[in-house]
Amino acid sequence: MTKQRLSLHAICPYFAMFPETFVREHVEAYSKKDDWVFDPFCGRGTTILESLLSGRNAAGSDINPVAFCVSRAKAERPTLDQVTERIAQLKEDYEQTCPDQWKKMRLALPPFFRRAFFASTLSELLFLRAVLKWRTDRAERFIAALILGSLHGEMDRSRAYFSNQMPRTICLKPDYSLRYWRDNELFPKKRRVFDMLRPKAECRLKDLPECHTGKVKMTDARRVSNHFPGLRKQIALVVTSPPYLNVTRYEEDQWLRLWFLGGEPRPTYGKVSKDDRHARASNYWKFIKESWAGLAPLLKDSARIVVRLGAIGLDEDELTRQLKTSVRAVFPRARLVLRPARSEIVGCQAQSFLPSSKGCLFEMDYVFAV
Repeated sequence: MTKQRLSLHAICPYFAMFPETFVREHVEAYSKKDDWVFDPFCGRGTTILESLLSGRNAAGSDINPVAFCVSRAKAERPTLDQVTERIAQLKEDYEQTCPDQWKKMRLALPPFFRRAFFASTLSELLFLRAVLKWRTDRAERFIAALILGSLHGEMDRSRAYFSNQMPRTICLKPDYSLRYWRDNELFPKKRRVFDMLRPKAECRLKDLPECHTGKVKMTDARRVSNHFPGLRKQIALVVTSPPYLNVTRYEEDQWLRLWFLGGEPRPTYGKVSKDDRHARASNYWKFIKESWAGLAPLLKDSARIVVRLGAIGLDEDELTRQLKTSVRAVFPRARLVLRPARSEIVGCQAQSFLPSSKGCLFEMDYVFAV
């Protein structure tokens, strides 16, 4: 019988995410109960959550605040009562504020925001952006993660999103979005954020299985051993998918979610990380090798590293050769446990909005014994 998908996995879509079945298969094959599983590029936290559900301990890191917020929300789950009570209090607090202050803030934002969101919806989002303590408070971090997952999406397919018509996985640039909405005569619909958050929380947290609590830190993969000193020589399995060579820039693609978490109201480049996209192969493989070196102090002698990887401009043989070289530069005795497996990428969501876009055509899966 196929295992039913846990709805918490889908709290927020993320570009280049692997499915939970990918994690489950490798966790069951290469670890045992209570082993530590780690992901140094944890993204939306699939490795962490699925490992916890499988009875393992799990930890991970990511340099992107969006990934940190979503992954930690899954790793450190509040109760449904805690979340719904906090949403109700936040709504009450918002209703006691002066509407004029949110109107002034709306008008001070770039034109993108006033076409992306209905006025009252944007006011509610601005309030939540200002007050949510997502870095330190477990319930408020979960609420922030719910908002990130609904901040933008396909208005024509679902009422679950707060925005005008947009992809749900990435946010396109403001000028392109404005042209698209004008050309297609699209306007945002009124969405009541607080009222929508309650059923969203219930969907993600109701009947959640008991499992361990995980650990997530916001840091560069090359420095993870400094941030997890208690896990030195403890990690039995790594399941990860590093940024692909010349495929996407996460800071740019997640700019609207980054804005909600306190960032600038426009796409930025290099403020979160200068390494989330490399166009030059030499720089990219240096980054990957340094990431393995940062991870090395945490691994047990018998550890396994599972990697899903893709690239633009490299064929299967070159990708495999370069990855093996990067791993063996840090783990000289590393060997491939299985023959690398290739899977085709059929399409991407952005093509609905940018039909001429071209991305990664295939991904490769590797398992190393180090």
